[in-house]
Amino acid sequence: MKRTAIAALALLASASAPALAATEIQWWHAMTGPNGDLIVKLANDFNASQSDYKVVPTYKGGYPDTMNAGIAAFRAGQAPHILQVFEVGTATMMAAKGAVKPVYQLMKETGQKFDPQAYLPAITGYYSTVKGEMLSFPFNSSSMVMWYNKDALAKAGLDADKLKTWPEVFDAAKKLHASSPTCALSTAWVTWGLIEQFSAWHNVPIGTKANGLDGFDTKLVFNDPLHEKLLASLADLQKDKTFDYSGRTNTGEGRFTSGECPMFMTSSAFYGSVKANAKFAYTAAPLPYYPDVKGAPQNSIIGGASLWVMGGKSAEEYKGVAKFLAFLSDTDRQVELHEKSGYLPITKAAYEKVKASGFYKENPILEVPLLELTNKPPTENSRGLRFGNMVQMRDVWAEEIEKALAGKETAKQALDAAVERGNTMLRAFERTAGK
Repeated sequence: MKRTAIAALALLASASAPALAATEIQWWHAMTGPNGDLIVKLANDFNASQSDYKVVPTYKGGYPDTMNAGIAAFRAGQAPHILQVFEVGTATMMAAKGAVKPVYQLMKETGQKFDPQAYLPAITGYYSTVKGEMLSFPFNSSSMVMWYNKDALAKAGLDADKLKTWPEVFDAAKKLHASSPTCALSTAWVTWGLIEQFSAWHNVPIGTKANGLDGFDTKLVFNDPLHEKLLASLADLQKDKTFDYSGRTNTGEGRFTSGECPMFMTSSAFYGSVKANAKFAYTAAPLPYYPDVKGAPQNSIIGGASLWVMGGKSAEEYKGVAKFLAFLSDTDRQVELHEKSGYLPITKAAYEKVKASGFYKENPILEVPLLELTNKPPTENSRGLRFGNMVQMRDVWAEEIEKALAGKETAKQALDAAVERGNTMLRAFERTAGK
């Protein structure tokens, strides 16, 4: 009887004892709408796949707000485990001393399967050291493409499939404008398109030291004859609004879906909006290039964001973070993310699987940014860029471009000023980095 009572008490105690709580992994992000829903689904799917860790996603505002919140939280000893940071925040994250745990170190220390060669180099190069060591984990990546209103072009006797070069695009814009007094050509993200993407696509430098990837003591050099030729041509077309400026960000994208601007340069991530709102036949194509530039086109560079692992966490927490990153890298999961969201697959295996399935035959637009990114192996001019104060510097560059488009400065004067002012900002960043 006594033995039975003891056994019963032991059984009761074990039944009432709480189960070991899963280790929480905090994930701060900048996604809203369908993209925000996608982040919640990824967290839920991971949490359901195992019981040791629980990823908790939290929206922290737009990209700049999320990055600033993460850095401030680290200084207060309350950083999340994972922070989503847009690509131009890379140098700022690197300079925040002790704030981050490089992904390549994390995966090695936790023993998670991790092969840098498995990822698309045009994507990972942006977030890696010169030795190929991955600093952050690519998440939502896109590139820039040219969107075409096929109906408007056909009405003007033009074929989008035959517009490959800048001279061809300029000629097409003039024909479109002659038949309809509206904006024929425009762009969103003006500095991303006219400086960052344009430079990589033509294999010319934005700055020294591989556009800052090989060191913060870089100097801007994009005030060259090639950039001057593009800006001068656009400024000339702006006079009668054959080209018409649409702002520094993507607020003008609706000019394409409304039918106002039949040729529009912007992110490949615009796909969902075009699909939902365009009432005309449309397509997307690789960026135009100047045919007299040797080796052009080269490859495009990515936009979007990556996931940074924050410093100061326990070994057990890092084990959970590494497991989650491995979960995100799974081939079938990357295939699903790409096909449903339009995000680019980050692994070679996922891209090859989508191609082999015939998906791009029905959805060719979604392959365009991948064809751009993988057009040629990246060079030191086309791996990406890593400049300090990049968020603020984009505004300075845009300000000078706007002066040229408005006829207040020549293209050369605008680019000279953009480079000079940008270099001043880079030197200021060097003095304050890590403080």
